[in-house]
Amino acid sequence: MDVLVSSDWLAAHRRDPDLRVLDGSWHMPQTHRDARGEFLAAHLPGAAFFDIDGIADHSNPLPHMLPTPEVFAEAVGALGVGTGDRVVVYDTRGVVSAARVWWTFRAFGHDAVAVLDGGLPKWKAEGRPLESGEPEPVRRVFHATPRPSVVRDLAAVRDNLTTRREQVLDARSAGRFTASEPEPRAGLRGGHIPGSLNLPSDTLVRADGTLLPPGDLRKRFEAAGIDLTRPVTTTCGSGITASVLAFALHLLGHPRVAVYDGSWTEWGGRADTPVES
Repeated sequence: MDVLVSSDWLAAHRRDPDLRVLDGSWHMPQTHRDARGEFLAAHLPGAAFFDIDGIADHSNPLPHMLPTPEVFAEAVGALGVGTGDRVVVYDTRGVVSAARVWWTFRAFGHDAVAVLDGGLPKWKAEGRPLESGEPEPVRRVFHATPRPSVVRDLAAVRDNLTTRREQVLDARSAGRFTASEPEPRAGLRGGHIPGSLNLPSDTLVRADGTLLPPGDLRKRFEAAGIDLTRPVTTTCGSGITASVLAFALHLLGHPRVAVYDGSWTEWGGRADTPVES
């Protein structure tokens, strides 16, 4: 299974006994969209809902930070995902929050995970089958093995200000990056992590929600100033669209990519972190 799968591929394989489909849709609070409610109204056949805000560290005030391995294993096991299963994740926007779920599985050692190119919009546009209602997956045993190499925390990003071991790439809009437009979350400063580069995640996706082809993705990263031979840490508002950049880099074969889980909600919400604009 490739890391990015087409609707044709999923239609042909969705009944495979080891394949699990997850809806990883998530929306910013100010959109007033109910991702779970939309899932209950219409989802891919056999899919379960991966709640990004629910499967998280609730002891941390930051949004949807990675949970403990035990919490993750229990939650995805309840969704019917076992250690030996292949997972395909989609969302209602194309390739956005599904990439966050992809990265989360990888952060817990599960590599047999892919994103559905174009997500639910493309699936629906092609007239493919949908279901409604609450699924009842059969619980399976999932073993989570943390992979620290794909996760960065505040201390690591602070340290990188001096060492510059890793390039830092911000997935937010150019306006948020330069502080010329306000942050959607209250209480955050404008600007960016000093020395970071900017590549808005929506520039990697076509109008139909599918990812650009690899050659075009490579050009976007290079135009943003990224050296594809050096390590990259991606960041954004809260670790969602940063995962889109990480996913695209992984698709290009980049071996050393991590996501700053706290992202700008953490960095821009503190008084002791330096900011550029």
